[in-house]
Amino acid sequence: MARAMFEYTKTVLKKVSFNSELFCKELEKSLSRLLPYEIEELTIWLKQFTANKPELYSCMALVR
Repeated sequence: MARAMFEYTKTVLKKVSFNSELFCKELEKSLSRLLPYEIEELTIWLKQFTANKPELYSCMALVR
């Protein structure tokens, strides 16, 4: 079940990445729901996903 939540989080973040405000809100929600090791995995994924999306860099402060 936990793995499903991690994959669902990535799917949602991909879908809302067109809007940085929505992206930040969804990221905040996911950080409260995921397990600590999943947050570490999400951080790695986020760094790769936002590499060419400078408008989303401000949201990365939530995971540091």
